[in-house]
Amino acid sequence: MKRKEQRNGVRRYLLTAAAAAFCLSWGITAMGAPGSGEHLTAGVGEILDALPETDGAEEEAAAEEDAEGKEAEQEEAAEEEKAGQKEAEEETAEEEKAGQKEAEEEAAEEETAENGGPAADKRKTPETKEDGSDSFRDELVMTDVSDVLNVREEPSEEAQKVGYLYADCGGTILERKDGWTKLESGELVGWAKDEYLLFGEDAVEELEDVGRLIAHVTGETLRIRKEPSTDAQVYDLAAQGDTLEVVNKAQLRYSDGIELDAEWAAVDYEGETGYVSSEFIEIDFEYDHGETLEQIAARQQTEEEAQEKKSSSQAKTRPSPGRQNAGSIPAGTSDVTLLAALIQCEAGNESYEGQLAVGAVVVNRVKSPSYPNTVTDVIFASGQFTPAGSGKVARLIESGNIYASCIQAANEALSGVTNVGSATHFRRAGGRDGIVIGNHVFW
Repeated sequence: MKRKEQRNGVRRYLLTAAAAAFCLSWGITAMGAPGSGEHLTAGVGEILDALPETDGAEEEAAAEEDAEGKEAEQEEAAEEEKAGQKEAEEETAEEEKAGQKEAEEEAAEEETAENGGPAADKRKTPETKEDGSDSFRDELVMTDVSDVLNVREEPSEEAQKVGYLYADCGGTILERKDGWTKLESGELVGWAKDEYLLFGEDAVEELEDVGRLIAHVTGETLRIRKEPSTDAQVYDLAAQGDTLEVVNKAQLRYSDGIELDAEWAAVDYEGETGYVSSEFIEIDFEYDHGETLEQIAARQQTEEEAQEKKSSSQAKTRPSPGRQNAGSIPAGTSDVTLLAALIQCEAGNESYEGQLAVGAVVVNRVKSPSYPNTVTDVIFASGQFTPAGSGKVARLIESGNIYASCIQAANEALSGVTNVGSATHFRRAGGRDGIVIGNHVFW
């Protein structure tokens, strides 16, 4: 738009120069014409009679002088027009050169921003290789299973198992060979068959579907505020190392109808939107990891010891590989208390229907062959329920301040009541189809 306006200015200049040349070329005629209405209405004869008489030589000389004067003035006008055109062309060339330089500078700034330079935001972006390919997309692998997936020591079905991958698990590709992929997922490193894995764009789409944006607190103490202002009231305090689930732009527009500047980030606080200073967080994508056989054995031993202290039995006791219990909850904690604490952390400020829906998702996962078969294993699956992995669930249980509505929702969900069908996922609503209850969407 700017360059177009400049060019229009040049056109106006040329038009003005042409008009000036036109006036100059006809200047003598204008100057020699009568200057008032009275003279204009006089007859031709009267005008001629008023002129002084001269002989033929004088008239011829005057005519020649008059012709020479006209020719000189015409030449002068032509030179001025030519000079004006040249000046306009030079101005146009300079403007086009300046516009090209401006465009190149803008393109350079955009490239810098895209590659994580000063113009980029603070969010961590996938690294780019020297050849321009997206290393994150090239190296990402996600599971495509309805049950557990064996991970082996070598690329062979006869090789020894080293661990398991589950639904929603992801990792990094280390090597590919003969229909097998060597991957790293958390502490698990081994080979899995390609037919049960997703790669490239398919893996990225799956990650966006089941992964979560997580804010890692880098400051000593971070206030979670009710509004994006330093004068706003505070929901809670987050300590250094805590993790918070980020509410992205689409979700924020859906729930709160606002846009944030770079100084603030939106996070989920028990189903409500909290606001934190961007200066004291780092944002990353989080997804579920696999589990080694050693991790499974350690978890099962812990569960067996806790089982002896429980007054109530586990909802299900069949042996099955599960995921690492990332939290530390008091021994003897019942499924009801654990589930109620998670419900409060995820939807404590939602309606009862929203709280029941969260509980139903956990129970649906316990029932599904794609996930572990105990409430504890499902809740502490790495990368799935942020409050569990961050220790918030454990702290809430220790405090004993669990809402009565969340305990009721946990009891109903464990008895088989569901208001979201067989949904096994939920997140903040906005940008995804599903069953919307309050600020969450379930699918």
